[in-house]
Amino acid sequence: MSVVNLNKARKEKTKAEEKAQADVNAVSFGRTKASRILDAANAALADKRHSAHKFEDE
Repeated sequence: MSVVNLNKARKEKTKAEEKAQADVNAVSFGRTKASRILDAANAALADKRHSAHKFEDE
């Protein structure tokens, strides 16, 4: 029988649970770099089109 440090065991268990939750979140919310770039380009294009249709009163 070996001696177990309960603080270390508790911290290791917590770390494993947090890692598991992080993996679940990465699958649920993670996006590729290409999809982020595509969304940014689409947002810039939409903003450009919106600005082109503004009426400027002098």
